[in-house]
Amino acid sequence: MQNRPQSGALAAKRDRREMALKQWVVGSVIGVAALWAGSEVFADSHEVVIESHGYNDYGDLKYGPDAPYLDYVNPNAPLGGEISLSADGTFDSMNPFATLSGTPGALSSSIFERLMVTTSDEVGSYYCLLCTTIEYPEDRSWVIFNLRDDITFSDGTPMTAQDVVFTHELLREQATPSYASYIKELVPSYEAIDDYTVRFDFAEDFPTRGRVTQMGSSLVMSKAWFEETGARLDEARIETSPGTAEYVISSVDPGRQIIYTRNPDYWGVDHPMQIGRGNYDSIRIEYFADSSAAFEGFKAGEFTFRRETSSINWATSYDFPAIEAGWVKKEELEDGTLPAASGFVFNLRREKFQDRNVRRALGLMYNFTWTNETLQYGLFQQRESFWENDRLKAAGLPEGRELEMLETVRDMLPPEIFTEEALLPHQSGDRPLDRANLRAALALMEEAGFTSGEDGLLRDADGNTLDVEFLETRQSFDRIINPYIENLERLGVNITYNRVDPSQFQARTQSNDFDMIFDSYNNGLQEGSGLGQKYGCEDRDDVFNPAGFCSEAVDALTDLVRDAADYDEMAAGVRAIDRIMRYEYYMVPTWYAGRNWVAYYDFYEYPENLPEFGLGHLDYWWFNQEKFDTLAAAGAFQ
Repeated sequence: MQNRPQSGALAAKRDRREMALKQWVVGSVIGVAALWAGSEVFADSHEVVIESHGYNDYGDLKYGPDAPYLDYVNPNAPLGGEISLSADGTFDSMNPFATLSGTPGALSSSIFERLMVTTSDEVGSYYCLLCTTIEYPEDRSWVIFNLRDDITFSDGTPMTAQDVVFTHELLREQATPSYASYIKELVPSYEAIDDYTVRFDFAEDFPTRGRVTQMGSSLVMSKAWFEETGARLDEARIETSPGTAEYVISSVDPGRQIIYTRNPDYWGVDHPMQIGRGNYDSIRIEYFADSSAAFEGFKAGEFTFRRETSSINWATSYDFPAIEAGWVKKEELEDGTLPAASGFVFNLRREKFQDRNVRRALGLMYNFTWTNETLQYGLFQQRESFWENDRLKAAGLPEGRELEMLETVRDMLPPEIFTEEALLPHQSGDRPLDRANLRAALALMEEAGFTSGEDGLLRDADGNTLDVEFLETRQSFDRIINPYIENLERLGVNITYNRVDPSQFQARTQSNDFDMIFDSYNNGLQEGSGLGQKYGCEDRDDVFNPAGFCSEAVDALTDLVRDAADYDEMAAGVRAIDRIMRYEYYMVPTWYAGRNWVAYYDFYEYPENLPEFGLGHLDYWWFNQEKFDTLAAAGAFQ
């Protein structure tokens, strides 16, 4: 492991952190609104315009324009050192946008910054990073970003409004089809007003919620680099556009290692959103064939920070010499983020899964209780909702605003949505096969037209067996999935468990060539336009919708969520959608941890007041040089 010395610029950054921190931006919220009579920028000289350093669709901003730094960082954190992590499988590209033509390297998007950024202690707030202020009218029909004039790409060239517009056009033409079509419809016109001012105009028929934050999330790449190289956004490649972020790609060994190093000339060292963050000199990613090999590498000190996802490892395997010597710390840290909606996904594009009774029957064969207590050491909780959060999770019978929303699509829904409580995961016993659930599953299969033959296999009226392939790539999942496979065999499913290498898995899942997989939907505590990409009929074949779920009722409710007047309205719509999707049962809900399991060599430190919505090990943790030297002298690392 290398511990790189600080450059003069980095030392200056450290010194500046100890000085008084300057104000964030020149702009501030102008009362309720400001009048801009006679300005060329605005279509209506009497239009009411708001100017601010940040934006939240549903509430107030926590941080004002003069906030010196974020509450949860250490503004005097020391700079230097390296954090090293692992990744499983392989990669053949450093272009994070070419997901359909290659496998991008870990953190490959981190070299690009966005116009606005979120924090880890709020929901839904966006603050200017590449801009100083934003301007928008009360009806959110357009937004202007007033860019900073001191931002440079990592190659030293200045970032201007022309780069922002060029990147937007690139994404319109070469991003994933669902995103490209959406952004074209959302933003019919846009322009660089001058070198440091960009305007986006929104289509009238789109909900106002999410417009500003959608464009605030825009990242920026170098127009000059793309024009010089002729590169495309949708092609796999190692070379990438320079970014404006604090870290740059230092070295790449395809399939084996990636190293990012701090740009000594990073423009944003004094930005209040960046103070106390980005404290390492370098970030190293070591690739391993699988998680088992990676764990062995961690024990040997080949990399020094590990987020554990295996319950068996967490419960039984952290007794190696580096732990016993006190070199490695093992901690469980609070995790207030929304857990991914993970589970066994049915590919609804397959005819065999069209009957809900079939899906429910196959789900009944998964025994969470036995799996968790016997194979996962009781470390997990059973997932109930797509939004495992009390504010957004459907519960009991629908009522209030949620019920009113459901009434608008009643003719698209089964009556059980209104008369039965929100579907909860089935309960199982303490043996691998719960016989009560087996009997219930057989009854559901009979309702679906399947009966058991003399060979024990289920057959439909034409004598066809129910043939199902479960596709997986991780060997570590065998111990979890194999008991489920055995239970499905007992039910009479002609089931095949096919574990393939990562490249095959990616190719097949990207082309929707599978029956069942373990996968996740990533949702948020504040929902808006992104719901359609994950759950909309128009994008049912998109990579963000592995099940191919499609519901006209959910499409209609998604529009209500987008148009929500406040957070409570949005939450009611999300609960209605959650209720429907849980009823449809296109994913067998499995488990979530609710805590971060981390192990690391004891020279990393973090702030006392970690925020609710982030672990931050790559963000606001730091490297303790004295502790590192002690461990290195003791022989802790290879």
